[in-house]
Amino acid sequence: MDCTGNEGVEWRSIAKERLSGKFVVLDPMRRNFRDREIDSANEIVDFDLQDVRDADIILVNYSKTSIGTSMEVFYASHDLGKFVIAFSPYSYQDMSPWMIKHCTKILPGLEEALEYIGRHF
Repeated sequence: MDCTGNEGVEWRSIAKERLSGKFVVLDPMRRNFRDREIDSANEIVDFDLQDVRDADIILVNYSKTSIGTSMEVFYASHDLGKFVIAFSPYSYQDMSPWMIKHCTKILPGLEEALEYIGRHF
């Protein structure tokens, strides 16, 4: 949410490149609802929740506050018992206690998160 241009695409492209062949990667950006968010709100949420249900591991970019990301993390962790691996530029003091509680691991960058996934899964 509120990402400009390639912000939401760039890190996902790196993750897909690194994880493909080892994992089936579900990229929520494969669906394009740009400029149709209002009349597609239910579809967006339903598709995102289906992706969470279908995933074994959730990789999260926690670089800004996002209601949708927070809800997906809570759903994945609390309701479904999924592994949630996040990367974030924030220090723990600046993170939401809800994100800390519901992420399996929060690492300082994408590279560290990808290495963690590769090592443990």
